[in-house]
Amino acid sequence: MGLGESILGLLLGASAATTFPPPCVMGDESIMSPKEHGTSHTPVQQNLRWGCDFKTADRICNFNRHYAEHSGYWQNTQFLTQETPPSGDDSSPHEITFYDSNTGTPLFVAPRGRTFENFVKESTAHGWPSFRDEEVIWDNVRCLPNGETVSVDGTHLGHNLPDGKGSRYCINLVSVAGNPKEEEQTR
Repeated sequence: MGLGESILGLLLGASAATTFPPPCVMGDESIMSPKEHGTSHTPVQQNLRWGCDFKTADRICNFNRHYAEHSGYWQNTQFLTQETPPSGDDSSPHEITFYDSNTGTPLFVAPRGRTFENFVKESTAHGWPSFRDEEVIWDNVRCLPNGETVSVDGTHLGHNLPDGKGSRYCINLVSVAGNPKEEEQTR
């Protein structure tokens, strides 16, 4: 199956199994099996970063397999205000770690291999934070055959929607707005 057919299949909801090319790590449906709190063992953290809404996050992360926060939601949070490099300085690396909103496990580090400006530009064009393979922490993230992107702990993150540049992980900000495990434990 070619890239175009894969994208068309994802958009049309095809149930045929798809394998995405490495470094993508495939997972199976057992990751998203019912647990104590939807597909997770715990609800989302109370104090999410960037002013993300708790109820929206809990619904998207734990009680959802297909839907997303609305397009552009991430731009209406404090993300850009808090994370844009000072004075728009894009000359030095400015990597942001994105943590699972349920567990505080690191899932993505971005931007990598591109500037913050390019990360924002691509994310704005698609409506959701958009990550590339080199920005994914593969020990903690899996893609299911239908393109759903999830944490190994059962948090729904978004979907892999490949384009001409390769895999593009279109991720809900509410799913990756958690605090690191250490910080969450001291709150």
